[in-house]
Amino acid sequence: MSTRTNETWLSDLRDNGLARELALEDLRAVIQKGLPFALSRWLSPDLPQFNALVEEVTQETLLRVLDQLDTFEGRSQFTTWVHKIAVRIALTELRRKRWRDSSLDELTENEDVPPPPGLLADSQAGPETSAERADTIERVRRIIQEELTERQRQALILLGVQDMPMEDAARKLKTNRNALYKLLHDARLRLRRRLSMEDISPHEVLTLFEQK
Repeated sequence: MSTRTNETWLSDLRDNGLARELALEDLRAVIQKGLPFALSRWLSPDLPQFNALVEEVTQETLLRVLDQLDTFEGRSQFTTWVHKIAVRIALTELRRKRWRDSSLDELTENEDVPPPPGLLADSQAGPETSAERADTIERVRRIIQEELTERQRQALILLGVQDMPMEDAARKLKTNRNALYKLLHDARLRLRRRLSMEDISPHEVLTLFEQK
């Protein structure tokens, strides 16, 4: 894995060709090397769920990094910034899954990691709330249908709904992992823009779909 400066990381990840693919592969290795140590205080790497968590967090971190490249201010090493994003995503995911063997309250308070929306949701919603929820879900489905290409919708369904592993989804769509990252990145940008236009927040969408 090559050593990059902060500027080189940013340049390579903004590239649309081979430089971007190589940078994503290197960044993937950085994330997966650091997560086991970072999470060992709360979760044993020997647990059967651990590898699946690392893969899920790596995928989400790469997408988050691509989305937030313009927010990196260069006050630390780029990989340090990425590592902090990965740990925050992992801890939020652990809380969302309510893994009982992980004592995370102290850390999330110290790190200012917001609780996932589902933890604050009212599980005994009344008829009016349920109707509003159904209406918003229908609006989101319409937005997905109107805003995304067929290939973007397929990727979103395979990875976000069916929870298919990245490698399997890439094979099914006859593409590679990095191209799939780019597909999801573009889909998320388009959805975020349209949701904002319709005054629907991403957190609201997550909450709605977690309440089943």
